[in-house]
Amino acid sequence: MDLPFRVICDGLAFPEGPLEFPGGDILVTEIRTGKLTRVTPDGKKSTYATTGGGPNGAALGPDGAVYVAQNGGFSWTERTMPDGFVWHAPGDQPADYIGGQIQRVTPDGEVSTIYTECGGERLKGPNDLVFDREGNFYFTDHGKTRGRQRDRVGVYYASPDGEMIKEILYPMEGPNGCSLSPDEKTLFVAETPTGRVWACELAGPGQVKSRRVVGTVPGMPPSYAASCDSMCVDSEGSVCQATIVNGGITVFPTDGRALWHVPTGDYVTTNCCFGGPDLRTLYVTLSTKGQLVAFDNWPVAGLKLNFQA
Repeated sequence: MDLPFRVICDGLAFPEGPLEFPGGDILVTEIRTGKLTRVTPDGKKSTYATTGGGPNGAALGPDGAVYVAQNGGFSWTERTMPDGFVWHAPGDQPADYIGGQIQRVTPDGEVSTIYTECGGERLKGPNDLVFDREGNFYFTDHGKTRGRQRDRVGVYYASPDGEMIKEILYPMEGPNGCSLSPDEKTLFVAETPTGRVWACELAGPGQVKSRRVVGTVPGMPPSYAASCDSMCVDSEGSVCQATIVNGGITVFPTDGRALWHVPTGDYVTTNCCFGGPDLRTLYVTLSTKGQLVAFDNWPVAGLKLNFQA
């Protein structure tokens, strides 16, 4: 399905983690430069905070602070596309790796670290997070690569006060995006290398009782390759999955209807969030082009996140 979109701003250094602030500004993370950037509706950019490392997913917490899944940083390589376009691709764990963390950023830009480990096991590369109604959050650890070595990683549940963290899923293959269903009885988790979207049924907050594969993102010819990045959920409970290689948003209805795919023209479409009047605008980060774009009048309204004004 082809839908029109508009470019809000460009010149972003591998953008990710969009979220809407009260008033309509959008916050994005810039992984390559280790900062959070605030973007106004007319595209003006300002630095919200400098986190270092590689800030990935971000979410507003119950205290009004921004919580960041800090992946610790990447090594970066220049790559040239067939049309001559040059972009910076993330790679292995870098020499200046700061370690995986969950960070808290106050409205005045003060950055603190609330988690670096769970049960004595260091966090490797936290990627995305989502708050539940309890005021706690789920987050994925995507891990890091070092040549032919790759971390075995999982999914966690934690409180924003730094007092409670537990691993709830292990192992998974490069877990990336995570979101909750409207009734919060299901946690959705995307795996990057497998291209699978999982539905994890919850017995209660932070308690996984079962899981199943919702589906796999479709590839594009000639290789038919595709993988998953981050996600959001609409008001009907469908997963809007940012898709890599077959760049775009793949929508997985959870009521048995067929999936549908909206191309963006960017091989590395990394994340999305709903905002705007009636939550009918889908904001999307395009990371080879360094753009924040918006699909106005998205076919289905978004799901309002907990603590989203």
